[in-house]
Amino acid sequence: MTEMLFVLTFAVAAPFWAMMILLPRWSWTARVISSPLIVLPVVVIYALLVIPAFGDVLPAVASPTLTGVRDLLGTSDGAAAGWAHMIAFDLFVGRWAWLDSRERGVPALVMAPVLLLTILLGPLGLAAYLAVCTRWRLPEGAATEPQHLG
Repeated sequence: MTEMLFVLTFAVAAPFWAMMILLPRWSWTARVISSPLIVLPVVVIYALLVIPAFGDVLPAVASPTLTGVRDLLGTSDGAAAGWAHMIAFDLFVGRWAWLDSRERGVPALVMAPVLLLTILLGPLGLAAYLAVCTRWRLPEGAATEPQHLG
């Protein structure tokens, strides 16, 4: 079951990435991506992996040590849970960046590689977007606080 959940993790997130990267101007993309619930399928997979192992997971994350985290992630269940964790947060960050970029008027051709970097190396994709968004300021009168986190 772990192998199936591992494979399913990216499969349920991929359509949302494809919409943001390949179909950024399609009206359905904005409708779908505007919902933070797009990460829910991955969160459910994560829960299916973590809840049964909660007794092992909680000590490793409540008082983390390098050895404890290595041992947790060094199992098939731990690696699959770690993967689901990364995919869920990368998708949430990618969603935020995509929505914010639309408010700022960042061109889709600029965002495509940023989103691809976010899929592959999440924090570096976030850093790239933070660098990109300094070039495109929010329009006058637009909210200065992130509006699309939840």
